[in-house]
Formats: sequence, structure tokens, C-alpha cells
Amino acid sequence: MARIKGVDLPNEKNIWIALTSIYGIGRNLSKDICTGAKVDMTKKAKDLTDDEIAALRTEIDKHLVEGDLRREVSINIKTKMEIGSYQGLRHKKGLPVRGQRTRTNARTRKGKPKTIANKKK
Repeated sequence: MARIKGVDLPNEKNIWIALTSIYGIGRNLSKDICTGAKVDMTKKAKDLTDDEIAALRTEIDKHLVEGDLRREVSINIKTKMEIGSYQGLRHKKGLPVRGQRTRTNARTRKGKPKTIANKKK
């Protein structure tokens, strides 16, 4: 089982799909990493040699992923909240940040619905 950046890669998947289990790596970046490391994209993760895993690690180290990326994102959110920007206020209130409607939907951000007394008339 290949372990990169503290994440176990799924064995039965092609390496370019398995790399997407690392936070910050999507499908396009995964393809770029595979070509940069000269690893066959259709190869299963369990079939990788130690040299190929090492090449993938060095290629991934060039990008901001996992803990460093999570830390960077949380710092950016805290900064927005401190300066009092519109997005920061939305983060504080627990509402959608990017302009989505809140009259209906938005249950993921708002949580369980709160019943209001005498609402129906």
C-alpha cells in the first residue's frame, strides 16, 4: 500500500485517480504529477515500485497539499473574519459565502431547520 503525505492511496484504483484522495490534488493536477514523475497513469496503485513512489513524492512536494493547504485556507478565512469583509461576516454567521440563496436550501451551512412559532397563517 502506497502512503504519500500521510494518506494511504486506494490499492485497486489507477494511480491518477488514487492521487485524488490527497487533499489539494484533483484530476488535472494528478495527471500532471504522473507525467512529471514519468509514471504510467493506468498502473494500479498496488503495482507501483519504490522508485515510482519516490518520484511521485518528489513531484507532489512541489505543490501545496494536505496539512499545509488546510492551514493556508483556514488562515485566509480567519483573516477575512478579522478585517470584517462581507465573506468574513458570512463565515461568522454560518451562512453561504458565495452568493447562494438562503430563503430555501442552504441547509448544509445553516444546520437543522428551526421552527418559528405562529409562522403559518
